[in-house]
Amino acid sequence: MLHAVASRPRVSLSKEKARLLEIIKEKSFLTEGGPFRLASGKMSDYYLDMKPTTFSPEGLNLIADIVYDLLRDDPSIDAVGGLELGAVPIANAVSMRSWTGRPINGFVVRKEKKGHGTNNKIDGNFRPNTTVVLFDDVTTRGGSVLEAVRAVRERGATVKRVITIVDRLEGAIENLRKEGIELTSIFTTEDLRN
Repeated sequence: MLHAVASRPRVSLSKEKARLLEIIKEKSFLTEGGPFRLASGKMSDYYLDMKPTTFSPEGLNLIADIVYDLLRDDPSIDAVGGLELGAVPIANAVSMRSWTGRPINGFVVRKEKKGHGTNNKIDGNFRPNTTVVLFDDVTTRGGSVLEAVRAVRERGATVKRVITIVDRLEGAIENLRKEGIELTSIFTTEDLRN
């Protein structure tokens, strides 16, 4: 049974999403200085540098509220995480936001093993035989988040779905579907171009 905790007043999610979209357009949607090389190797006339949004107090707070709302009623989710660096602030914020409702642990998947200490590839509150949700700040073809999928599966966890802030609509949905994973995007590039 969940414990009752007084939660802070909430703005409607549609207003939160509208404000987050404004912040992304202002801070993270780059169209000057291109063309830009993406992680996939492809060239693009725009780039989404989500760090100015995910490292801003308002932007990260809005992301945490929106994403937690997607997860709060799913008791099967044990933890949230993703590949460094893009998923780290999101996983931390969502985990922190969950404290006043249904607490959900967070973790990070390193690109390379630590190389010292525990030499872990996954750090934080990750356990085998659990169900997790992974985050990505931006998905193009899904290659980066699939690294995290493979790492947590190798350690015995089930990936329920992937949540991204922005999907560039360039194949991530299909590539994740081939792995049996649903992609949920808060926005797509179509939202940014309107």
